[in-house]
Amino acid sequence: MTPSFKGRVALVTGASRGIGLGIARELVQRGAKVCITARNPEPLADAVRDLGGPEVAIAVAGKADDAAHQDEAVSRTMEAFGRLDFLVNNTGINPAYGPVLDTDPAVAAKIMAVNVLAPLAWTRRAHAAWMGEHGGAVVNVASIAGIRSSAGIGMYGVSKAAVIRLTMELAADLGPGIRVNAVAPAVVKTKFAEALYEGREEKVARAYPLGRLGLPEDVAGAVAFLLSDDAAWITGQNLVVDGGVTLGGGL
Repeated sequence: MTPSFKGRVALVTGASRGIGLGIARELVQRGAKVCITARNPEPLADAVRDLGGPEVAIAVAGKADDAAHQDEAVSRTMEAFGRLDFLVNNTGINPAYGPVLDTDPAVAAKIMAVNVLAPLAWTRRAHAAWMGEHGGAVVNVASIAGIRSSAGIGMYGVSKAAVIRLTMELAADLGPGIRVNAVAPAVVKTKFAEALYEGREEKVARAYPLGRLGLPEDVAGAVAFLLSDDAAWITGQNLVVDGGVTLGGGL
């Protein structure tokens, strides 16, 4: 049986499209109510309509690493739904391509701020608002780039390796009331990852034992499992969701 999330509330960052929206959709389908965030209000409004409207979803626009935005999103979630059981730190950026040594220091700092320090800050706020007293579950979206070298997106990989380690540290700190896990997807067919497969999807997919690239719902199902009571004795883990590609050395 699919675990029900009826009566539960989730906050999903970076959820106006792609993996984040797929996760939010999965949680709503299982009965949860959600707050979704992203930078631009128009795609967020479309996403709220897609999810079923304001009775089940609200949206707060802002930059994931902005403290005021974090405060507003958590506060509005509590005002709208009265609780905050689940946090999914999905927002990630990758503005730099090329060798790590060539990455501009300011760009590297921004990648770490959004991909690593922001999930820590979101978790701190969720803990203060609800989870510290009532418990809950957190899932951080990492990447297979965080578990192996990744030519061309090395700084992104460094940040995702840090997310995996952050997950372990938070799990140790926040148990037993709060579980913290991560998922590490391979290439998923989203706008964010288009540069990794656009115009050569069939060739890229040949490296995957399961014969295809990922879809947002592939990651969403894994995230929902880790948030659910079916994963009640799982914390500090990184679930690789990759169609088997890391078995053979490909991206």
